[in-house]
Amino acid sequence: MQFTFPEPVFDADTRGAADKDFGDLPNWDLTDLYPAPDAPEVKRDLDWIDAECARFAADYEGKLAGLDGAGMFECITRNERISQVAGRLGSFAGLLYYQNTTDGERVKFFSDIQDKLTTFTAPLVFFSLEVNRIPDETVEAMLAHEGLARYRPVFERMRKMRPYQLSDELERYEHDMSIVGAAAWNKLFDETVADLSFTVNGEDMGLEAVATLLSEHNRDTREAAAREIARVLGLNIKIFTRVHNTLAKMGDVEDKWRGMPTPQTGRHLSNDVEPEVVEALRNAVVAAYPKLSHRYYELKRGWLGLDKLQVWDRNAPLPMEENRTIPWADARKTVMDAYAGFDPKMAEIAEPFFDKGWIDAGVKPGKAPGAFAHPTVTDAHPYVMLNYLGKQRDVMTLAHELGHGVHQVLAAEQGEMLSSTPLTLAETASVFGEMLTFQKLLADAKTDAERKVLLAGKVEDMINTVVRQIAFYDFECKLHEARKGGELTADNINALWMSVQGESLGPAFEFMDGYETFWSYIPHFVHSPFYVYAYAFGDGLVNALYAAYQEQPEGFQDKYFDMLKAGGSLHHSDLLKPFGLDASDPAFWDKGLSMISGMIDQLESME
Repeated sequence: MQFTFPEPVFDADTRGAADKDFGDLPNWDLTDLYPAPDAPEVKRDLDWIDAECARFAADYEGKLAGLDGAGMFECITRNERISQVAGRLGSFAGLLYYQNTTDGERVKFFSDIQDKLTTFTAPLVFFSLEVNRIPDETVEAMLAHEGLARYRPVFERMRKMRPYQLSDELERYEHDMSIVGAAAWNKLFDETVADLSFTVNGEDMGLEAVATLLSEHNRDTREAAAREIARVLGLNIKIFTRVHNTLAKMGDVEDKWRGMPTPQTGRHLSNDVEPEVVEALRNAVVAAYPKLSHRYYELKRGWLGLDKLQVWDRNAPLPMEENRTIPWADARKTVMDAYAGFDPKMAEIAEPFFDKGWIDAGVKPGKAPGAFAHPTVTDAHPYVMLNYLGKQRDVMTLAHELGHGVHQVLAAEQGEMLSSTPLTLAETASVFGEMLTFQKLLADAKTDAERKVLLAGKVEDMINTVVRQIAFYDFECKLHEARKGGELTADNINALWMSVQGESLGPAFEFMDGYETFWSYIPHFVHSPFYVYAYAFGDGLVNALYAAYQEQPEGFQDKYFDMLKAGGSLHHSDLLKPFGLDASDPAFWDKGLSMISGMIDQLESME
């Protein structure tokens, strides 16, 4: 078990306006974790981790099978405390780093903390390996202990890895090499992206700002931004190709040694989701491309008065959309009103994020692009990172990340080992928060034009969350499969990328020269391979949940909060049962997709 900063999952690209007059944007106050990198508390906790890991190994290695329930309960709680202290250190170092990935002192501090935690926790590698060698009947006898019984999901997930476990010696080697393995390549990718410089209309800017221009009203500006992105990515394509080749090959080697049947198996196991459920989701979405993205983009082509859409038109505002900057205060009020309208408790949980330095919102030099919510540890609180640029999509990103934050606050009561949800369920509260905010805005719309803009924006967001992410998943599957046959050139990867673009976006589009490189800056492929289907999973799940809320609102809030409080303590089938939903049923996904299709129906009826 490696106790380092969990890689943040960067959510969908943040896009906004070029105007920087948003009001006072909040910055993180990380002193709730540690006063400073050189604070004595940092050294204190590092020393404790070093000593406690050694004590833990001395007390338990080779002895787990002989413990009774009470003994295993004490062992688990000690392990959990180590996880908590190490997680606090890793979170502090990681959050500092993502605030400015180009600052040498922060880079060094993050690397040093990762290095120390990896070294200090190496004696703990035996734990899961040894647990998995204990006979089933012995584990069951231990779990009869009242305190230990709540950790049953921890044991069940560990034991699902039994078929893929390496020898103790190899697992220790893998642990020790982790900081110069995938983590090092992730860092190279992050630093390369943070250093990219783009020039549009005489102004130099980073990736976040230039991506923002793809949703500007002026089509020439959008085109200039798209072509500049293609130019800069093309200049750096060798390094991105090397990163993807290396990580895909590393994954293939590990899968071979572990006996994983597919490159996706590890992700499915960590998500605690069955491969056939993911396959049902993927197939349902691909089959729905014509009635979703193809149909919507044909409408948009007509609204924009174009013969063909280009890639710089995908996120273009509609002609009747007001080109305005949304101040931070207005974004806060919109989201908080939507949350309070669902249940005042939801807004109450979200309030401290704004007032206590739990959000870092501004676009700054060196700051990581995109957005994420990081739970840190259960005896602290989450932190949200945004790159706020004042557009409607940025308001929805705030709603999304705050949903994660609310979820993480509620799940913290489960403790360090049971609070984290699988990635498929991690998107539930975030997408639900977006849906609440959208429905609030729609209800407050005063004109048909305003309703049309809102509906179109929501459909685009859902297409980006469902259609586009499944296309990304297919691209990753093709990439990892192709890498098994040998080194891939940039042209090879470009061709794989383009093979899913036309299929998913539809005949309304043409693709400019250079768009074939746009795979290269997407962080999900590097940080969390095959993560992307979790977005589609979460969107489909939330659509079904919201339909259940509309059909029977009485008592829904209590069941919803109970689901969030459960964290990672229940399987998705158990979490959905109180709502009468079943993700293993293909009809479940069709129900979620029909909500998107229904919104497109409404847009067509407005023509």
